[in-house]
Amino acid sequence: MPGLNIDDISERLTVAKKSPGRDTGLPRGDHDLNPEIYDPAQALISAAVLVPIVMRPAGLTLLLTQRTDHLDVHAGQISFPGGRVEGGEGLDDAALRETEEEVGLPRRHVRAMGWLDTYVTRTGFEIAPMVAAIEPPFPVNPDSFEVADVFEVPLDFFLAAGNLRQDARIFQGQQRRFFAYSYGERYIWGATAGMLVNLVEVLTDSG
Repeated sequence: MPGLNIDDISERLTVAKKSPGRDTGLPRGDHDLNPEIYDPAQALISAAVLVPIVMRPAGLTLLLTQRTDHLDVHAGQISFPGGRVEGGEGLDDAALRETEEEVGLPRRHVRAMGWLDTYVTRTGFEIAPMVAAIEPPFPVNPDSFEVADVFEVPLDFFLAAGNLRQDARIFQGQQRRFFAYSYGERYIWGATAGMLVNLVEVLTDSG
């Protein structure tokens, strides 16, 4: 639904929080399009990411990162800032800490608005996505070891019909399907695209 403002988004997230869980009874995850890979007994690593919505004068944008190519997990992929939850740490603190460490965005610039569904990855992460409003100006100082680039994409791009697609690749001899977006030369797929699908569902009340 193009034309949403930040108050609309905050309200929709509040309503979504009160809604019942998914009809399937399963967590959201890479298995959405590949149900055969879901393993309820899989040990999962708790993680949290920030879904930062930047309030630009020309319109709302989403801040994303491009991971460096040498990382052991999800190298080179586009992602939201975030990472593992450390011992004794809350999900919100983990999302804020990781964001500050990865992109240099201090938590004082972040206004949390709500949460999307937990997302389970094939690689064994259970990710809690926290949606937040970011008001410019704010500093960006990416960690060059983890982050190759920090960039923004208009929120309306993800809300517009026709920009979401389903792609497939062969992984370990099996075809795996996944959600994907192409924005210029940027290819956004996998868990990040899956969380964006959830965000769009919440904002358009289509979930």
